[in-house]
Amino acid sequence: MSEPVLSIRGLRRTYVTAAGELPVLKGVDLDVQPGEIVGLIGPSGSGKSSLLHAAGLLEHADDGRISIQGRDCTDLSDRERSHVRLGAIGFVYQFHHLLPEFSALDNVALPMMIAGVSRKSARDRARALLDDLGLKERVQHQPAQLSGGEQQRVAIARALANAPRLLLADEPTGNLDPTTSGAVFDSLYALARRTGVAAVVATHNLELASHMDRVLALRDGHLEAWTRPVGA
Repeated sequence: MSEPVLSIRGLRRTYVTAAGELPVLKGVDLDVQPGEIVGLIGPSGSGKSSLLHAAGLLEHADDGRISIQGRDCTDLSDRERSHVRLGAIGFVYQFHHLLPEFSALDNVALPMMIAGVSRKSARDRARALLDDLGLKERVQHQPAQLSGGEQQRVAIARALANAPRLLLADEPTGNLDPTTSGAVFDSLYALARRTGVAAVVATHNLELASHMDRVLALRDGHLEAWTRPVGA
């Protein structure tokens, strides 16, 4: 088996609340292989977002090790973590967080220009990604001119703009109606498959999760394999 794109060992995260300490992650282990799409399920408050934020180097865990493409990223400086995020990790959130004054095309091109790609090359790749996602006729529209599903597809294109090896998606369809949710998931799934990115997708939608390569449930601070109930 090839080296995992994402490898996590013994990850722990505890939050301090008014009621005292709240342990959320209690020693999580996880490997995600190149091209693998892993579903992450669990009730609200179970720690799915905390796990994704730690895996994406957005938050520091209290303990444990995180490696991305074989590089131990646990003790990197904030600047080094930002560099890894820009080049190796793509993020999709429940809310698209698009820049309202920019077109769909420039929302997708911007991460590439930040990474040093020329404006023309960035816009060419952005156009190709949006075309792949069925938005060829919408590239010059601003977010307010797009439907919720279209906005989220732009966010998916933006997440994949710098050709990351790891995609982290936190409830990417959670703000959409069931029909739109299915269409957006299909777009995400197809593009992830085509690009070969390793992906972890947190979702409450068990129907969508069941189409992924593996599904893991976060329960009481630990990950365990989930199997679709018979007849469900």
